[in-house]
Amino acid sequence: MNYRHAFHAGNFADVLKHIVLTRILLYLQEKPAGFRVIDTHAGGGRYDLTGDEAQRSGEWKSGIARIVQARFSDKALPLVSPYLDIVRAFNAGAELKAYPGSPLIARALLRPQDRLTACELEPGARKDLIDALRRDTQARVVDLDGWMALTAFVPPKERRGLVLIDPPFEASDEFEQLATGFRAAFEKWPTGSYLLWYPVKSRRAADTLAREVAQAAALARPAGKCLRLEFSVAPQEAGGPLASTGLLIVNPPWTLQGELKTILPELEKPLGQGGAGRFRLEIPKS
Repeated sequence: MNYRHAFHAGNFADVLKHIVLTRILLYLQEKPAGFRVIDTHAGGGRYDLTGDEAQRSGEWKSGIARIVQARFSDKALPLVSPYLDIVRAFNAGAELKAYPGSPLIARALLRPQDRLTACELEPGARKDLIDALRRDTQARVVDLDGWMALTAFVPPKERRGLVLIDPPFEASDEFEQLATGFRAAFEKWPTGSYLLWYPVKSRRAADTLAREVAQAAALARPAGKCLRLEFSVAPQEAGGPLASTGLLIVNPPWTLQGELKTILPELEKPLGQGGAGRFRLEIPKS
């Protein structure tokens, strides 16, 4: 799988990932002590939805474009509004022209005492991210391989925070790297929170990853907790475009599972393609 993000920015997978990211960071804000966000595969930060890549794929039209028009219940709306407010802040008026990637969403939720470390190796994406965060004293863009960053930057001096691991899945062994990299980081920082994204194109690969991450969390001292979310917008066809996305959240906020039980049913209809989508939310077996 080649996941060049300019083609996929604002798609259904981004919507899910960034709603969860927002909910976690808002929870971290509830304590006055500062926290650190470490984004291991940060990307370019801001994506032009009017550009050639986004227009060619059109994935954002069945993702964020539907969600900003969707009607949410009185219970779900306060939970998704912070994310939607961030997206709208990058767009003047009602028309969607830009979509913020993970580092800019995280930056929007930092208080003065919080910090962001964003890692990006690809020169073009790194330049774009530096331009987006120029002269920002709370955010640092690092020219470092994301897998090396996992152990290089944990634990942060703040001792609170989130590690976002969102690799491009361009290498055939990326699932194995994800499990190995998480395990190494978690051994160094078992009290941190981790958000791992993965595409669901192989059921065996997805289940193996979830099991290995849950095992690593369970064996730590103190033992970590793990939550698994998968969302499908259509049946996944062999060789077809991505139709299912997954997230593993290690040491999630205690409020997150309940929040997702409120949010996810209301995303099934707007994000579904050819019918309603479906989700699974569970504690994976270790």
